[in-house]
Amino acid sequence: MAESAVEVRNSVIAHLRSNHPDMCRHWFNDIQAVDFDGGTLTLLVSEPVQLKFLQARCIDRFTESAQASTGRLVAVRFVNDEQAQALLAAKRVPKPMRNGSVASHARSNGTDYHDLPVTPDYSFENFVVGPNNRLAHAAAQAIGQRPGEAYNPYFVHGGVGLGKTHLIQAIYQKINEDHPGKIIYYVSCDNFTNQFMDSVQAGEMHDFRNRFRNVDVLMIDDIHFLSKRDQTQEEFFHTFNTLHQAGRQIILSSDAPPNEIPHLEDRLVSRFNSGLVVQIDKPDFETRVAILRKKAALRGMILPDDVAAYIGSIIDNNIRELEGAITKLRLTSSISDGEIDLLMAKEILGSQIAGDLSHQPSVQTIIEIVCEYYDVKLTDILSKRKFKSIAEPRQICMWLARKLTRYSLEEIGGYFGGRDHTTVLHAIRTIERRIGIDERIRKDIASLEMQLVQPAA
Repeated sequence: MAESAVEVRNSVIAHLRSNHPDMCRHWFNDIQAVDFDGGTLTLLVSEPVQLKFLQARCIDRFTESAQASTGRLVAVRFVNDEQAQALLAAKRVPKPMRNGSVASHARSNGTDYHDLPVTPDYSFENFVVGPNNRLAHAAAQAIGQRPGEAYNPYFVHGGVGLGKTHLIQAIYQKINEDHPGKIIYYVSCDNFTNQFMDSVQAGEMHDFRNRFRNVDVLMIDDIHFLSKRDQTQEEFFHTFNTLHQAGRQIILSSDAPPNEIPHLEDRLVSRFNSGLVVQIDKPDFETRVAILRKKAALRGMILPDDVAAYIGSIIDNNIRELEGAITKLRLTSSISDGEIDLLMAKEILGSQIAGDLSHQPSVQTIIEIVCEYYDVKLTDILSKRKFKSIAEPRQICMWLARKLTRYSLEEIGGYFGGRDHTTVLHAIRTIERRIGIDERIRKDIASLEMQLVQPAA
């Protein structure tokens, strides 16, 4: 019996989730079957950002899954609403039902104008807000709602992998959704520079200027790469002025604030600082755990609380490393056909802390040894619970972390549910006072220090 488009579509999604779980997202459920003529499976993706993402990054995997599901040499193509309507009209077939239905409206966004790939995951809905990024997020949302009116230019800076790209792509998607007629150009600084140099050599500066100065929103990633490029800085200065004077939105990201970008002209520094300059810092422990849960949910994973707490406590550099940990766990779970648990996380991610200095235990090691010594759970130590049976081991952890590591009070607090430095200082003073009057505490700490300074081979 001939398979319907919906049946093949369902088989393809099931095959992908079983064999390529790392690439699957929850919104794959919204992909709808349009037609299957035996040689081509046509799938409808109504959201423009999702459509472009699938066309650019996923076509090979979908084709592979379609061929495995049908046992035939099948091609897969993704279409938008307008293309789907045209196909159905040409074939004179009725509109399919859900997971085969075609919307009656098409949405376009003026001119499609981005050189950098936009990831559907990088939306405001999937952005985890914490103390490290609250201001940057609030301003980004305002820009998405009122481009050109709120915070112009918008300059966001921070270290690698802290969420700058997620935030500006969220703005892109919000504007694209709420203001479909806006022309948005999303480009890297390197690409801007290369296009400028190519246009100079080809004598096509008029085309270059039309391309960049007739947009509603200009988004440039890694603007710090303008450093030492005098001719490009000159051109960007005039592009900036043209857009800004016309009330067009300018969005820039950088690893450093304007004043700290070397060899950047003062007039550009001044213009960047004339808008809103916001920094994204490293996420604290609670934010890291929330990010892990969000990343897992996007992939349809069940991430136990103790696993999220463990990963969040050993990985504190950036969000990309957190995402990498999720990917490792997902892959290991898929290969072994086992559930993700704390033991698996420790086995897979133990190498994340292997690089610590041999004579300086990590905060995670301190927490684990104290938890084992007092027979308390890791999640309780990192929680806000104030029972004495939990508060005392937590304070001892903080005291040991301050004594045996080089972390600041603020950094130590980040490992314990995002507590501030005054809480850590109070814990340290409490334990120091009790050491002087409580023999049991003295013995406990001596035993713990012996394990931490001379760990078992």
